[in-house]
Amino acid sequence: MLGFVLWLLLLLVCWPLALLALVLYPLVWLLLLPLRLIGIGVEGVFELLRAIVMLPARVLGGGRR
Repeated sequence: MLGFVLWLLLLLVCWPLALLALVLYPLVWLLLLPLRLIGIGVEGVFELLRAIVMLPARVLGGGRR
């Protein structure tokens, strides 16, 4: 809601910039989508490595009590 109010304020102050932002936002979102997917994959790999490293401690009872 706040983003919409800020966009309306920008529309009142400088309408060409507001329309440019309205057109470019989906394009920027599409360009950044592959980077988000790579980030999700890298986070998954790090969580897997963490689980593998912590497994012996969990098996031996070093986890939460």
